[in-house]
Parts: sequence; C-alpha cells; structure tokens
Amino acid sequence: MSHLSSLADELRSAGQEDGAMHAPSSQESLPADEPQMDELKPTLLYQDDWLVAVNKPSGLLVHRSWLEKGETRFAMQMTRDLIGGRHVYPVHRLDRPTSGVLLFALNPEVARSLTEAFSERRVHKEYLALVRGWAPEQGVIDYPLKEQLDKIADALAARDKPAQEAVTSFRRLHQVELPHAVSKQHATSRYSLVRLFPHTGRKHQLRRHMEHLFHPMVGDTTHGDGRHNRFFRAHFGCQRLLLVARTLSFEHPVLKVPMRIQAPLGDELLTLFGKLGWPASESDY
Repeated sequence: MSHLSSLADELRSAGQEDGAMHAPSSQESLPADEPQMDELKPTLLYQDDWLVAVNKPSGLLVHRSWLEKGETRFAMQMTRDLIGGRHVYPVHRLDRPTSGVLLFALNPEVARSLTEAFSERRVHKEYLALVRGWAPEQGVIDYPLKEQLDKIADALAARDKPAQEAVTSFRRLHQVELPHAVSKQHATSRYSLVRLFPHTGRKHQLRRHMEHLFHPMVGDTTHGDGRHNRFFRAHFGCQRLLLVARTLSFEHPVLKVPMRIQAPLGDELLTLFGKLGWPASESDY
C-alpha cells in the first residue's frame, strides 16, 4: 500500500474535480441523511449471555444526548427492548448518519473488557463507503486530525491541543462514470465504492480522511460535496450518508474465540449499487 499524504497535496494543486472541494451550501444543513422514523429500528445480529450486536440504521442516535433534546428514539433503549428489557452497555461509537454493526455489552465487566479492546486496537473494523471521484486502487491515509470540539458541550475544553494520530487504510472495490454533469467543469461524474479499515478511532475519522483525499463521501452534509449529495437525492432518492460499518472482528471477552459480526447492506444500498452497474447481492461484498 502507498502512503497518500503527497497524493492529497497533488490533487489540491491540480484543481481537478476529484480534487476540488466545495463548501456545503445552506441547503446541506437539512437532515438529508435521515430516513423516515418508522425505518429507525435496529435489528438483532448476534446475542449471547455477555454481549449483543445490532444493525443500527442510518439516522438513529446511539444514546440520549442533551444536544439532541428533541429526539425520542435511541439505539441503546431500542436494543434493550429488543432483548427483553435487559440493560445494555455501549462500548464504542457509531455516528448518527452511519449504519451498521453496533456492539453492546450485557454487564459492566464485559463492557470494560470490550472498551479496552477497542482502545488498544484489538478490534478489526471494516466499513464500506461510496465516494466522489475515482479513488486510488488502495492506500494508507496517515493524516493526524485535530480534535473536533462541540461549541456547547466542549465550551470549556482546551482548543490548542495538537493533532492526534489518525490512520486509515482502504481498497477500492468498484468505480463508475455517469453521463451527468453534476459539475460545470465536467460532462460526466465519477464515483467509487471503497472498503475502509480505520486503525485509530478519531471523531469522524473516515469522513475527514476521505475529504482530505478529495474523495468525500456521498451524503456527507458536513465534510462532503453538496452538489453530489443533491444529485444522489434527486436522481437516486438517496437520503442518507453512504457509509456502512460492515463488520467487527474481535476475540470474545469471555469465550476467548474469534468473533466476526457483519451487518447486511440491505435492499436500499444493493438497489443503488445495481443502478450504478455494480454487483447487487450481499455475497458480493
């Protein structure tokens, strides 16, 4: 795999569409990546006496947050209801617009063990993302990220912290060129499907790293390209961030056996992939 910090600099100076970032327009502040409320239901992927994993839909918060006071549905409470009311303990983060595998512990001891496994990078994570442009075939993004602070929740936090180590490797799976002029500079528009492997766990790391390479994720209203987000909404009816936490692999904290939990892509994404001329069955990914 090649180191891609220099590639990003080349794209920046080249000014080509795959390398020209555009600030989201005011329209991009709309909740474009939230599905209808009746679709916000996690489904069970795995359960034993010590842990449970669900497939979290895009748009569902993991737990209550005073920053989202108007929300009434949360993956944590819904997972508890799904397994008969047993308390669940979160052990990792999954952004609201991201769908996929979400793991909970079923007691405090297992929660501590799994939290340590995540912090010590003993959990292997794989994501799928649809991005703007033709991404390189494979690579490693070693690009430190400044901590993103919330204006309210982190009002008293120090804002002069140095950037933190952040490393992501990736491999391109598919690419397509569509006969649509989303940009005035180009008669066609290009997209790639990439598999992402985060080796660190910074806030919005994958989204920020792909933005750094000038291949932002489609549907990302914070780090993406508003023109392509609007195109996918209008042309494909895509109302979400196209990022899926596909698999988690780790050693079971009690049974000490290898675990690999995978979330299905679902009909919505597979239908989209088919429209783009890519394979449209779960087994292809």
